[in-house]
Amino acid sequence: MRIALFSDIHANLPAFEVFLKDLDDRKPDVVYCLGDLVGYNVWPNEVISEIRRRSIATLAGNHDVKVKKTISEVTGKDYAYQLITAENKEYLKALPAHIRLEYKLGSENFNILLVHGSPRSNDEYILEDTDEHYVRGLLFEAKADILFCAHSHKPYHRILSRDDRFAHIINTGSVGKPKDGDPRGGYVLFTLNENSTLSEKESVKVEFIRFEYDVDQAALAVEKSPLPEEFADRLRKAY
Repeated sequence: MRIALFSDIHANLPAFEVFLKDLDDRKPDVVYCLGDLVGYNVWPNEVISEIRRRSIATLAGNHDVKVKKTISEVTGKDYAYQLITAENKEYLKALPAHIRLEYKLGSENFNILLVHGSPRSNDEYILEDTDEHYVRGLLFEAKADILFCAHSHKPYHRILSRDDRFAHIINTGSVGKPKDGDPRGGYVLFTLNENSTLSEKESVKVEFIRFEYDVDQAALAVEKSPLPEEFADRLRKAY
């Protein structure tokens, strides 16, 4: 089972189109989106429409839930949300907070939880160096062996020991707005098979995919809009 997981497109259509082409070439068995389809750029409707057309299972990111608030002025940062059609706002409002998966391979169960920020909040960061005791508590509370998260735009795979088993925390990075100094978009391919087990540290396969796209096209769209020009600089420098 090859599972593709991605997040944080942030209305960046040039990056999203290249991502989809790469995804189609790799042909994963199933695809999940961990949220933040909108914000920071000018193509929220095009991104949402393609997510819906492909029937990609998607959860709500912190920017997606902002459409529930009334925005009175079409200026500055708010402009990104005013672009969203009424129909697409209703779609975003209905997205779930979490997606839970359970795979049974042999005699072993793999409990997998997909979140945007953390199991507690879509606006909470779980970073690669977040306190280990705290992360263990999150996993225990969520009853998760494998936790996929996003929000920080910084990809990583962290493995924690738990008695005779291992827990995995994987951040998918960002399709449309990386913050790790690498402007290329990114996502994750996760593989489970009959040999996968939580009792072996390297048993599950996590592959971080990066792809080139026309960053200047995305940045220029920001600069030609009422959005803050800083958003364009962030795209070019990936911070």
